[in-house]
Amino acid sequence: MSKPTLTAAFWRYDRTQPLIDGRIAPEGFGLDCSILRPEEAFALAFGDAPFDITEISLSNTLSTLSQGPLPYLLIPVFPSRTFRHGSIFIRTDRGISRPADLAGKRVGLQEYDMTAAVVMRGMLRDDHRLDTNSIHWCVGDSVRTKSLEFPLPVKPPGLVMNILPEGRSLEDRLLAGEIDALISLREPAALRSGDPRIARLFPDPEAAERDWFHRTGLFPIMHAVGVKRALIEKHPGLPRALYRAFCEAKDLAVEELAVIQAPKVTLPWITSELRQTRALMGDDFWPYGIAANRKILEAQMRWSREDGLQARPVSLEELFAPDMLGT
Repeated sequence: MSKPTLTAAFWRYDRTQPLIDGRIAPEGFGLDCSILRPEEAFALAFGDAPFDITEISLSNTLSTLSQGPLPYLLIPVFPSRTFRHGSIFIRTDRGISRPADLAGKRVGLQEYDMTAAVVMRGMLRDDHRLDTNSIHWCVGDSVRTKSLEFPLPVKPPGLVMNILPEGRSLEDRLLAGEIDALISLREPAALRSGDPRIARLFPDPEAAERDWFHRTGLFPIMHAVGVKRALIEKHPGLPRALYRAFCEAKDLAVEELAVIQAPKVTLPWITSELRQTRALMGDDFWPYGIAANRKILEAQMRWSREDGLQARPVSLEELFAPDMLGT
């Protein structure tokens, strides 16, 4: 009997590449992989949901599930994880030298409910005692792939958020002085060119991120992997087979980082970076599974609730496929 072939959509990371090129496959199943940028995969996942398996936004999953059924259950595979201290950029003429100075300021961001923004606001509240409702949030960019309205019918009390007109980038607005700071997934070109009007909120973001991890043990999760509920009902062993395959693919990617004879990554000191990362975060510095990630998952779920992004509290038990809760 031939193996069922499942459709999958995720970005080409080193940790997904072995699944894309077929070196690794879930036991008992074939994969037909489409390489999509995360924003493209998310738009489909929360729309017609055409793929059996998909990379999916953690924040958007929580908000959507809190309001009703979602076609996908998650497996604890996290293809995108990122510290976000390096994602806040400021005008240098607005009296902003520390996180507390963002109170009362206009801060731009692509989407209020994107996971990076949820993580950043959670960090600012927990670590810097900043009331993030004291910020005037300015949402939008020159290009958008989804509605920017608040994702729940009612905004939380105290939230000040307005949607910017299309056609101009957040960086243009920052340079023009229309906003005081921005949260951006990409470093502004003006910063790279040395424009004195723009700086980072955290001058040495890597040091701030390493310190935060050392104190908290939190490595933020941006994206997870969703599997169609109907498929799980039909193939109860599917979540476990997928989980094992993703773990094998990630392990292979990490092994290749350590190759010194002929380095596979286009960075001259990648093995030194690997040693430093392991010294701080341990050998399994990009863990999958519930147990190793419970602390950060619970923190991000709390941050989502504090942002008013859940119509009701979502639990881990309803978020993940039942077979995954013991991982």
